[in-house]
Amino acid sequence: MILLPAIDLMGGEVVRLRRGLATEKVVYSSDPVAFAKKWEDSGADWLHIVDLDAAFTGEPRNLDSVAKICEAVKIPCELGGGMRSEEKIQAAFDAGVARVILGTKACQSPETIAGFCAKFGGVRIAVGIDAHGGKVAVKGWTETTATWASDLALAAQQAGAGTIIYTDIATDGMLEGPNFSELEKMLSLLDCNLIASGGVSCDEDLKRLSLMPGLYGAIIGKALYDGRITGNLRDIIAAA
Repeated sequence: MILLPAIDLMGGEVVRLRRGLATEKVVYSSDPVAFAKKWEDSGADWLHIVDLDAAFTGEPRNLDSVAKICEAVKIPCELGGGMRSEEKIQAAFDAGVARVILGTKACQSPETIAGFCAKFGGVRIAVGIDAHGGKVAVKGWTETTATWASDLALAAQQAGAGTIIYTDIATDGMLEGPNFSELEKMLSLLDCNLIASGGVSCDEDLKRLSLMPGLYGAIIGKALYDGRITGNLRDIIAAA
């Protein structure tokens, strides 16, 4: 299982949100590169970067920071937030990321996933599925749709997306543990890579995730920033 520390960017700063609410923002640093290097040194396999400004408005505002991060680290980076057109996806790749994450665009028009996969390659396309009560949430989690998360995951896989990132909004940033039952359900449906996001609170959560058959990766956020998980991340997984 790969480990992906999260770097959420807003106004050039590293922040964390509780349940995706912009009003519940905590600023950790004005130096994203420093955190990127820190997580790389801690044993990260990838970095999971989110442009929160783009997620809320649709317009990327942190590409300069993203490019500096990609240049500063040796591990690959993925980027989400505002990936709603070929031009914006290409701009992300030009900034140095290895994989982009489609969110709102995938839910609004699932058929476009196949087009993006055909143009850029399915291995470079992930679909981020943010769920609230089993339904897909979009536009920076400000709107809940009528689409079931499991239906979108299957449609994205069918369209060629190589990776699904599943986030349970109720657990994100709450340090209460991932939604293991929903992850198990997703794993039973999918053949593509599945990354778990949201709720990781301690070493034991990571160990339990690493023991889930077929789980490709786990994103870690607030638990790292608040010092609940320390030491080398690979050693934690090895201990499982």
